[in-house]
Order: sequence, then structure tokens, then C-alpha cells
Amino acid sequence: MRLGFRGFTLFELLAVMLIMSILAAIAVPSYKRSQIKAKESVLAEDLYQMRRSIDAFFADQGRYPDSLQQLMVAKYIRDIPRDPFTRKTDTWICLPPEPAENGQLAEGGCFDVRSGSDLIGFNDIPYREW
Repeated sequence: MRLGFRGFTLFELLAVMLIMSILAAIAVPSYKRSQIKAKESVLAEDLYQMRRSIDAFFADQGRYPDSLQQLMVAKYIRDIPRDPFTRKTDTWICLPPEPAENGQLAEGGCFDVRSGSDLIGFNDIPYREW
């Protein structure tokens, strides 16, 4: 070797690239899993808060809201949250109230709220059923 030339050999560079590839192959799936877990936590919290707001609306008004927008207009929620899986605010599914034992329906159209996502969670339950 000449005295003025210093650097890495091709073999050394390939070894470093191989090690970095192995580390990336281990880290990326773990990172993706943690992202999905975070989205699931956000979904669970959003559903909890919206259901709590629906219950508060029912306690105050004596009927269920007709839509999530009505909760926002009546200031029970500040804004309709964005579904973390569909990334939209208009994909939430409002379920109507079930008939009582006497066959009479409660007023309003939004008894419960669900995600509009077609994906399945880590607990093998679709997000639409959370």
C-alpha cells in the first residue's frame, strides 16, 4: 500500500452493510408493531371518550344524539376525532339504540360508535367490533 492512501477495504464495507441490514431486519417489524399498538391505544381512547359523551348527552337531554356532529354542536366533544386506521373523521359508524323489552325504541340515532376500519387488531377482533 502506498503511504498516502487510507480507507476501508471492500470487504470491511460489505461486512458493515451486512451488520446494518441484519439490525434493520430486526428493528423494522418491531417498529411497525409498536406503531399499530399506538394506533390501537388511540382508537380505544377515542371510542371511550365518544361513548362517554354520548352517555352525557343522554343524561342531559333524555335521548341519544342523532349523529356525532350533534355532540360537537352541543359542545359535548370539541371535535370529532380522526379514526387512526382510516385517517378520516367521517368513517365512524353510529349504531342506533336497541329496542327496550316493551319494544319501544329510545330516541336518537347514535347509541354507540364504532370504527369504520376493515382491519383486525392484535387481539384478533376487528376494529369495527371494538
